[in-house]
Amino acid sequence: MECPECDGERRSFAVPSELRETVPFRSDSVLLCTRCLAFEPTDDPEAEPSNYATISDELPDDPNTAAAMALATAFLSSLALHRQHIDALFDYVEANGVDPLLVLDRLADDPELQPNFDIESRRQQLLQLRD
Repeated sequence: MECPECDGERRSFAVPSELRETVPFRSDSVLLCTRCLAFEPTDDPEAEPSNYATISDELPDDPNTAAAMALATAFLSSLALHRQHIDALFDYVEANGVDPLLVLDRLADDPELQPNFDIESRRQQLLQLRD
């Protein structure tokens, strides 16, 4: 499926059950562009349960941690609107032994990702807000 934002590939990903309380929608899945990270909630029973790592090699190896990090990064498109969700997802990532800010650094350098926001700038804003 083609992304209306960047013409990249949009794929349906299942939101792991343990992360559903940390996302701003009640859907079981999300339609996510693998290039620009534009997303929208969807109800797709055939959504891939744990294939978020296909978005970038820089995402954590653990499927649920990769899902949390991918969703948190996508939510950076609107930091003001999704801050509490980003914080909750980052807390989850940290609890699983991964530094989310380090992952953001690596994602910012991933040439395959071209979000409509600057990951590095949002990372700096998060640093200020999380202090």
